[in-house]
Amino acid sequence: MCVSSETFHDGNRQLQDRFDTRRLADRIDDLLVHDTISDGDKAFIEARDMFFLASCDEDGNPTCSYKGGDPGFVRVVDERTLAFPNYDGNGMYLSMGNILRHPEIGMLFIDFEHPSRVRVEGTASIDFDDPLLADWFGAQFVVRVATRRVYPNCPRYIHHYTLVERSKFVPHDAEPTPVPDWKRSDWACDVLPAGDPAAE
Repeated sequence: MCVSSETFHDGNRQLQDRFDTRRLADRIDDLLVHDTISDGDKAFIEARDMFFLASCDEDGNPTCSYKGGDPGFVRVVDERTLAFPNYDGNGMYLSMGNILRHPEIGMLFIDFEHPSRVRVEGTASIDFDDPLLADWFGAQFVVRVATRRVYPNCPRYIHHYTLVERSKFVPHDAEPTPVPDWKRSDWACDVLPAGDPAAE
């Protein structure tokens, strides 16, 4: 399904007209932008071990964060829904707090080894009792995203990287999760949340 009527605003059109890309933009919108997740999108998204999450608060103040896990930590629940876990971080909850106030988000999935990328835009919600919570060891809660737009991006400026090692801090039930060094720093150790393993 094409979502062309909502895709472009006056700012987009101003630049498209300046650089004569309106016809190209409309063609891409007609052919490649959908409100559902295709089988190909699902395979691409579920093979990723990271993505970038864009959010903003109710006043329009933006932030962008990196989210990482094991491949498949972002799950395609159905053709209109993604789900991913929120793991322990620095305790600021900038992105997640934004979702509670302004749930519209953007997600950017990139394959750096075989340059390709997919964008997802939609409405996010947080569930502390989501039935999927048990599927992600160490997750604090589950974020579900109702998709509004799913589309590929031109991959030509993606730098080629090869994976060296996945983060040892991604929680696994078969082994204890290491404590990051910053939690043992003088500035942090006396304000850690109750029960934090770094406080032991």
